[in-house]
Amino acid sequence: MAPPPPLSTPPAGTARLEVALVDGLSAVTRAFASSPLKLLTPRARGASVWIYTSSYGGGLVAGDQTSLQLSLAPGTTAFVGTQASTKVYRNPAGRPSGHTTDAHVGRDAFLAFTPDPTQLFAQSTYRQRQEFTLEPGASLALVDSFTPGRVARGEAWSFHHFSSRNLIRAAGRTLCLDSLRFDPAEGPMAAPFRGGRHGCFSTLILVGPRMRAAAQQLLSEVAVRPIIQRAPTVVAASPLADGAIARIAGTNTEAVGAELRQWLAPISSLLGDDPWQRKW
Repeated sequence: MAPPPPLSTPPAGTARLEVALVDGLSAVTRAFASSPLKLLTPRARGASVWIYTSSYGGGLVAGDQTSLQLSLAPGTTAFVGTQASTKVYRNPAGRPSGHTTDAHVGRDAFLAFTPDPTQLFAQSTYRQRQEFTLEPGASLALVDSFTPGRVARGEAWSFHHFSSRNLIRAAGRTLCLDSLRFDPAEGPMAAPFRGGRHGCFSTLILVGPRMRAAAQQLLSEVAVRPIIQRAPTVVAASPLADGAIARIAGTNTEAVGAELRQWLAPISSLLGDDPWQRKW
């Protein structure tokens, strides 16, 4: 008899997640990750499932490329966060490191995708691409944050490159394409009209029918907020076709986290608990 074919080895840093309805409840039906990625599922079945991504060593070293494929079946609810901030370690040789997320959110499903900030060490290089495809009736709450280095060590704005691209598709069309890029080759990153004095930046996107009320509240409250010189946080919000997008800049992660909690508070009832109660 011929020997069986060798088992294929998945690429390093690959993760797969699938959530389905099992007896009327959301359940993690597939969870796989290869080093350096890890997946933690403290709530694998219930009204919502909770999943945390992590990594061996706490972050990415030079050349690390990680990816997450996520699929939510119709009618499911899932929260995806991180165990802690994602550290991007120094990379003097400039070897590319980065992450991709490809998520499919089924009909009438809801995904809260809110990782902790990416922390860019001095001399680090990081590129991120995330794509979300929403079926009719699906909803998404997305948070994408980063900090410009270990500020206490004097590393602010000392990284080599950072870029992040978020693409959201719904009903066969592009609902939102949001891109952010910082590179010292394009000018001083700490310039007042670039990074300036801020130590944390975050993008918040709320789309879909289950986020409609929260998006409207965000737009209406930010529109009447007074402008305060050197405020700890600065927030700008704009409407989307079926939701809202906000940019938040703060002096530190705690200030930005307090802002995010305010706008994410309505999500807790959809998840059955507050995942940020002991985090921010």
